Amino acid sequence: MRANILSNSLSSICILRLSAIGDVCHAVSAVQAIQRAHPQAKITWVIGKVEAMLLAGLPGVELVVFDKKQGKAALKALKAKFKGQKFDVLLHMQVALRANLVARVIPAKQKIGFDKGRSKELHSLFINKRIAAQQSPHVLEGFQNFARAIGAECAKPSWNMPVTDDHKASAKALLPEGKIFVISPAASKAERNWLPERYAALADHAMKSGFNVVITGGPTELEQNLAADIQKHTQSALLNLVGKTDLKTLLCILDQADVVLAPDTGPAHMAVTVNTPVIGLYAHSNPKRTGPYLYQDYVVEVYHKNLVAQKGKTADELPWGTRVKGRELMSQIEVADVIAMFDRVVKEQELNS
Repeated sequence: MRANILSNSLSSICILRLSAIGDVCHAVSAVQAIQRAHPQAKITWVIGKVEAMLLAGLPGVELVVFDKKQGKAALKALKAKFKGQKFDVLLHMQVALRANLVARVIPAKQKIGFDKGRSKELHSLFINKRIAAQQSPHVLEGFQNFARAIGAECAKPSWNMPVTDDHKASAKALLPEGKIFVISPAASKAERNWLPERYAALADHAMKSGFNVVITGGPTELEQNLAADIQKHTQSALLNLVGKTDLKTLLCILDQADVVLAPDTGPAHMAVTVNTPVIGLYAHSNPKRTGPYLYQDYVVEVYHKNLVAQKGKTADELPWGTRVKGRELMSQIEVADVIAMFDRVVKEQELNS
């Protein structure tokens, strides 16, 4: 049964979206639309441990951390946390089996999940209502339909991200004066990363265009090594902040940046929440589904041609979200195309001065 709860009488709403960084950034805009529609409701968000570090202090929302590394103990703790409660509605925004098991222990009168077309991993067994089906939606638009299901209006998304003046000051202290071009080069899988010498070529071009170039990322070995490789290939003096910031300070760096370059990775979507233009690099997944939402016109992609080459059909003829495979796909993205996009962004965003 499709959800359609237009009542203003909701007093308690639970959101379930555990991961990942990009997805919870998409979900924030929907949650804040819900807050505008139901200002009287208490909102609880069950969320992953890392993601909670970014969203800690989200206005008007209680974050309940589910640490997947604790396995069954985490489920037991969550069940104890909610003992004696019953939410008016659970918005179950994740189809992964782990999230479905979490939904099972969250007491709610109604449990709203995805439409049949996007249900998988037994998702249908853990819900009793569904959002409306959508034609080729972006992930963010899917989350907006959860908000609409309980009477919220969703137009162009907006965000109020939880950072403090201290986070802003920390970011400012790390950054040089002048225009900032941030390269966030690492995705969760190495095959989704562009080549280090090509990132370096963009860094050199940006420096010649009057930008300071900053590399950001987390503390993992993959990210550290990729940043070091970029530095080896560049002729410019880059500021390497990989592993040197927490998520909130990184968000403030992205906020203070003028342009961001990134593959399919969380910081690209973090940048969108603070309205910083993003040049997205895509090969394996459809940028119309997972690209930087406000800046999809700035994507450089080889996804669609590879989809046709591998499947013999276009995205419109295949299940929405079909991925393509191959370790070398990102190498098909040419430096000249990304430089051309960089120059276009600089012109359209009036960053020449």
